[in-house]
Amino acid sequence: MIYKFVNQIQTSKRFTMKKIILTIIIALQLLALAAQDKDTIITLPEVRITTATAITTSVYSSFRRAFPEAENLRWYKYDRDYLAKFFMKDMDHNALFRQNGVMKYDISYGYEKHLPDAIKNEVLNAYDNYKIIRAIRVKAYERDIWVVKLEGEKKYLTVRIEDGIMDEVESFYKAD
Repeated sequence: MIYKFVNQIQTSKRFTMKKIILTIIIALQLLALAAQDKDTIITLPEVRITTATAITTSVYSSFRRAFPEAENLRWYKYDRDYLAKFFMKDMDHNALFRQNGVMKYDISYGYEKHLPDAIKNEVLNAYDNYKIIRAIRVKAYERDIWVVKLEGEKKYLTVRIEDGIMDEVESFYKAD
């Protein structure tokens, strides 16, 4: 196909050699673009750190100071940071640390029993026809945020509580 196209161009007297080369380059680029699959997403596997020696001492020391009762600890490396996945006090935790040992965030996943009484009472008073099905705590940069998932008769809700202020952030109707 390209050879036929080039022959047609060569027989035409109005094309110069530069135009021929430029046309060939454009045709090859168009073919290359057509051959690419634009919807392809390449997901790289997570890298698991298997030995404690791969963790910097500052990261490990910071982790142990912040979470002395951690169990079932697994380390993962993400870019330049280290992610610790572990259990503590019946909650699943994900804590991300910089190389220098500074903790970026800690996300812990629990249930109604893990909520502080004041927050639990506030949520249940505001949504008395709902039950708490999940409680997630996000601690990052001196912020302490609770995300509470609720289930009602006809829909699911998600509320966010920070500094005593509660906001409804999500609402889904149940399928009939």
